Amino acid sequence: MGYLAPIQAAVAETTPWETKLAGAIEEVFGGGRHDLPGLVEGLNELGIPAPGGGPWTPEGFTTAIAELAAAGKQED
Repeated sequence: MGYLAPIQAAVAETTPWETKLAGAIEEVFGGGRHDLPGLVEGLNELGIPAPGGGPWTPEGFTTAIAELAAAGKQED
């Protein structure tokens, strides 16, 4: 099985917030933090708001990513 290009799994264009979040996640990972607490801390340090505008929490991050994944799920 080959690699999946990101656009193959998407059913809609990404929002500006999603694009900004993706870039921030890359930046945090690029800075050497690869665990959930470190990722959440990095997003908060970068000033990327969680859905609803507040700070990120580990639980909020996993919920938001699950919701984004469900929203982008292709229907058969």
